[in-house]
Parts: sequence; structure tokens; C-alpha cells
Amino acid sequence: MFGVALELKIENFKQVFKTPIPVITGLISQFIFLPAVTFLLVVMIKPAAGIALGMFLVAACPGGNVSNFFSMMAKGNVALSVSITAISTLLSVMMTPFNLAFWSSMYAPTNNILEAVNLDVLSIVSTIFLVLIIPLSGGMIVREKKPEWTLKISGPIRNVSLLIFGAFVVIALAANFHQFIKYISVIIFLVAIHNALALGTGYLSSIIARLPEEDRRSITIETGIQNSGLGLVLVFDFFQGLGSMAIITAWWGIWHLLSGLALGWFWSNKKLS
Repeated sequence: MFGVALELKIENFKQVFKTPIPVITGLISQFIFLPAVTFLLVVMIKPAAGIALGMFLVAACPGGNVSNFFSMMAKGNVALSVSITAISTLLSVMMTPFNLAFWSSMYAPTNNILEAVNLDVLSIVSTIFLVLIIPLSGGMIVREKKPEWTLKISGPIRNVSLLIFGAFVVIALAANFHQFIKYISVIIFLVAIHNALALGTGYLSSIIARLPEEDRRSITIETGIQNSGLGLVLVFDFFQGLGSMAIITAWWGIWHLLSGLALGWFWSNKKLS
């Protein structure tokens, strides 16, 4: 998050006051519609409890760090994308633990896991604050105080961030490789469907709000690209690295990069209507 924050400005947070409808639409799509759609998908398919909990966790996370790049690639509204990423990251301190606890408690198998681990919502808030908010604040301060230095280090730090995320994914899959092999077909199918629904939710939300195509593309990507790195941190901190939960979160981290690239490439070759 520190690397992403190096590219943020105070103006990104002011965007919500200048043009509130697109930003609010993106946040509603991210934190209200996506978790609700995820719940409906879980109720329909009835996956194993750990997999369902992983799906709820991913849906509760804020937008992922690469969403801004994909928005630029897709000829979307990059300023809007950056604003939604920044604001959703701040809101995630409250919205991520709330959505995880609320929707998981509505489905009996995942509620049993929550009761077994005795989930402490305040501890999740503290963890998100440490993992996201402090680096976000630090990066913005560095950009404000040392703009020239920021230009030099932002690229390398972004690459290091991707390597760290990649390491998290590899560790999660390696530690639960037998579970991954056992459920590989189910996981690939569920993540693909879940991610497609997330992207569709973002686009449909934008249509309902009557936003221009440029904004629709960015909100679609913001809703479909989740911060699965944060999800993995929470899995290992609060769920003892629960195998099926870790796998679904880790695979989401791989899949949304592929779907984001594919969608970005598709839209890059399509004129804005």
C-alpha cells in the first residue's frame, strides 16, 4: 500500500466532493453490492465452509493495488479509479470486518467457523489499520514532502510490493498444496464465476447510475480487483491459515490479474461510446 500511496494526492480524496456520484457508485458497488452478490452465490452453490468463508473475505476487502493500472489500460477514468482505491482503503478499516462478520454469520457453515475461532472484530480493525492505513498515510506524506524522490522510488517499490504479494500467494498455495489439488476444479470454477459476477456488478451499478462509459470501465475494474493480499494476511492472522480459505483467497489474487489484463486489453481496443 505504501507504493500505491506514493501516487496519491489530497485531490484524490477531494474527488468525492467534486463529482460525488461516480465515487459513491464505486464504493456502493464495492462494499454493498459485491458482498450481497457473493452471499447469493454461496447460498446457491453451497461450497465447503472454508471456501465460502474465503469468498466472503475476498468480497469484503477493498480494491486491489493494480486496479489503477488496469483502468488506464482499459481507457477508463484513472482519476476516478485512484479516488475509489484511496477512499475504499480508508473505509476498509470498518467495512471489511463488518462485511466479513455480517455476511459470514448469515450462512450457517461459515458462522460455525466464526464461532470456533472466536473472531475479534476489533483485532481485525487494528490489523487493517497497520497493514493499509499506516502505509497509505506514510506514502502520501513522502509524496507531499519529497516529490522528486518519490518519482525515483515509486517504480522499484511497486515491483517489490508485487514480489511480496507473489510470495504470499506461493506460501499459501504451497502450505495447502494437497487441498489445492483436491479442490482445484471447484476453486478455479468458483473464483472465475465470483470474479465475473464482481466485474458485472461494477458495470451494472454504473449503468444504473447512468455514468459515462469511461467511469463504467473504472468502476467495473475497481469492483473486480480485490486486495487479496490483505485477505491472506487476515487468513493467517485470524483463521490459522485455514487451508481452503487461504487457497480461494490466493487463487483470487492470481485470477483477478488475468481477468483484469484480459478486460483491460479488450477495452483498450474498443472506442469509448
